[in-house]
Amino acid sequence: MFKEVIDEGSRFSSENLQLVTFELSGEEFGVDIMQVSEVISVPRITRIPQAPACIKGLINLRGKILVVIDLNKRLEFSSKETDSLSRIIIVEVKDTVLGMLVNSVKEIMNLPLSSIQQPPEMIRSKINAEYLRGVGEISSRLIILLNLARVLGEEEIEELSELSFPEEIALTE
Repeated sequence: MFKEVIDEGSRFSSENLQLVTFELSGEEFGVDIMQVSEVISVPRITRIPQAPACIKGLINLRGKILVVIDLNKRLEFSSKETDSLSRIIIVEVKDTVLGMLVNSVKEIMNLPLSSIQQPPEMIRSKINAEYLRGVGEISSRLIILLNLARVLGEEEIEELSELSFPEEIALTE
């Protein structure tokens, strides 16, 4: 049943989907681990003048300049101040590498495909339905599965890739 919800090209075993789970605004979310390259503590973020509200700014990650998206703002949740639990999840979306600022990272987990369903109407009314891949339940926890390619539209991803710089021309801190 969930195979219809999963995007083609997503890598999973025939039984499980491996996720990185994180917290935003008191809710637990998950993304396919195949899109995640690493999770880092929040370094100094340089703001970009006149950038959309969901763009937190730029970071220098080992010589590569990356755009950081505040996922709370993108999903229209109330923003939270960065603290010691805050993390940036480095992801690749349609050949663009970027960071997603989240309140905290919970765990890496295997979610049985049989436990994943279409999101209920109540969740779709809170979050833009096209951002969702489904909702999984494991040990009485509900995990909202995000479709990162849709959280950021194609035009936005293209704009973000123009803001990121390759190693050769990256500014040093």
